Amino acid sequence: MLHRRVVVTGMGLLCGVGNTASQVWEGLLAGKSGMAEITAFDLTGHSVRFAAEVKDFDPHVFIEKKEARKMGRFIHFAMAASQEAMHHSGLQVTPENCEAVGVHIGSGIGGFDVIEREHTALMNGGPRKISPFFIPASIINLAAGHVSIKYGAKGPNEATATACTSSAHSIGDAFRIIQRGDADAMIAGGAEAAITPLSVGGFAAMKALSTRNDDPLHACRPFDKDRDGFVCGEGAGILILEELEFAQARGANILAEIIGYGMSGDAFHMTGMAPEGDGCRRAMQNALKVAGISPDKIDYVNAHATSTPLGDALESQAIENVFGDRARNHELLVSSTKSMTGHLLGGAGGLEAGITILAMQHQIVPPTMNLENVDPACRLNYVPNKPQAAKVDYALSNSFGFGGTNGSLVFKRWGAE
Repeated sequence: MLHRRVVVTGMGLLCGVGNTASQVWEGLLAGKSGMAEITAFDLTGHSVRFAAEVKDFDPHVFIEKKEARKMGRFIHFAMAASQEAMHHSGLQVTPENCEAVGVHIGSGIGGFDVIEREHTALMNGGPRKISPFFIPASIINLAAGHVSIKYGAKGPNEATATACTSSAHSIGDAFRIIQRGDADAMIAGGAEAAITPLSVGGFAAMKALSTRNDDPLHACRPFDKDRDGFVCGEGAGILILEELEFAQARGANILAEIIGYGMSGDAFHMTGMAPEGDGCRRAMQNALKVAGISPDKIDYVNAHATSTPLGDALESQAIENVFGDRARNHELLVSSTKSMTGHLLGGAGGLEAGITILAMQHQIVPPTMNLENVDPACRLNYVPNKPQAAKVDYALSNSFGFGGTNGSLVFKRWGAE
C-alpha cells in the first residue's frame, strides 16, 4: 500500500466569529464571541434563546439565486468555504487532473432547516406542497455533490455523518484516500447549519445546552467550574489536501502537512464519554502512532471541549494520560476555540483543523475564553482568556461525537524538523 505524503494548501473557514479564514483568526486572537440572541426563528417557548449564528452571510455571492433555492443552508456554507479554500490554494481542476481531484465533506445533521420547512408545508397544505428539491436540499452528501459539480472534481466523492466528529473524519479519510493513491487532491471538511427550532429545542430538551440567556457572550466556558453546557454554532471548515509532489509540481504554497489520523469507539453510552476519556485517549494515541511521533513532539492541542460538565473533564484526563508530565507541568498548550465559535457539531472538526494550522503558521495559540475559575478536575494549561505566542511545530486537533465516535488529526508545520 502506498503511503504518500499529504499537505494542506488552502482553507476556507466560516462561523459566528467571521466569514473568512482571516476574519475568524483575527476574531479568535481578539477574544471575539460569536454568541448572541438567535435571529433565525421565533423564540417563543424556547428555554435556550441564543447561539453562534453566522452573520451577514449572502449565499448569492457564491451561488446563483436559482441554484441556492435548491440547497439547504449547510450546503450554502460548504460552497462558500470551498470557494475560499480553492482560491487560497490556487488549485485548478482541469480535464487532465479532474479524475484525481475528489471531495469529502461531512455534516452531523445536514438540512434540518429544509426538513422543518417542508414538514410545515406538508402539515399546512398536504403532500402537493412539498418542494421537489426537498430531498437533494437536505441530505448530507449533497454538500460534497454540489462542490464536486461546481469544480468538475470527478475523483472520490464522499460524505461522513458521524455526529460531531463528521468533518474530522472527512479530513482524515481524505488524507488516507490520497495516501493510498486513490486521488492526488481532495476538497475536505464539513458544514453545519443546525440553528433551527427543532434542533435547538431538541438539544435543550436533553439538557446539553448552556442556559445563560442573560449573558450569551460568556455562556461557553470550557474547563471552567461553572460551565453548564455547549452553545450551538454553525458554519463550515474546508481544507484542500494534496499529495506532496502533486502540490510541489504546480508550485503550491504549502500551509502544513497532515501526518496523523486516529479513530476509536467508546462502546459505552449513546451520548456520554467512556470513563477516564478512554476513547479520546485511544484516538489521540492512534493518531500519534500513524504520525510516527512521540507525544513529546506535540506543542498544542485544539481540544474538542464543548463546555459540558463531564466532557471537558474527561477529555482533560485523556490528554493528561497521553501526554503525561508535559501536560501536568503545563508545558503542553491546550485550548478550546469553541469558547468563541460555539459548537459547529459536524462542522467543528473542519473549522478547528483550520484554526490549528493557523496557530502553527502564526506561532500563536488562540485562547480559551471565559475561563475564570478552572475546574479542579481540569489540570492543564488552557491558555486562558488571551492568546499566547509559542513554538508550535506539531499540533493535534480533537473531535468527539455522540455514539462514542472519536477522531484526532495531527498536523506538522511546513518546514519544521
